[in-house]
Amino acid sequence: MQLTHIRLLVTDLTACFRFYGNVLGLPVLFGDETSRYASFSAGGAEIALFSCDGMAEAVGMGDLPSVANAKDKIALIIAVPDVDEAYSAVVGRGGVFVNPPHDQLQWGVRCAHLRDPEGNLIELNKEMVM
Repeated sequence: MQLTHIRLLVTDLTACFRFYGNVLGLPVLFGDETSRYASFSAGGAEIALFSCDGMAEAVGMGDLPSVANAKDKIALIIAVPDVDEAYSAVVGRGGVFVNPPHDQLQWGVRCAHLRDPEGNLIELNKEMVM
């Protein structure tokens, strides 16, 4: 088996498309703001966006309600060459962070966290040399 990409199921694909393409600056691999599916290159991985309703229909659960939980169930971890520079660039493109760059010594990384328009948690990080 091989993991090929992470597919985020979203309700507002247009806002998420703009966030991943314009705010994070990831290259578009497929789709556009008006499609039900889009994907972006994230280094050696791919982040895809798909309509929540479209995925629910595909697996026979289109009639169920969407439920949001209070705690995160997923975090996208994106390695960057310099967390502080990436933070400044993303803020300059309109990104709003949950916390500024900081060292997580117990994890061995410098990181900063933000959310996409759907509330998905994203961590920009760089391994620290110990």
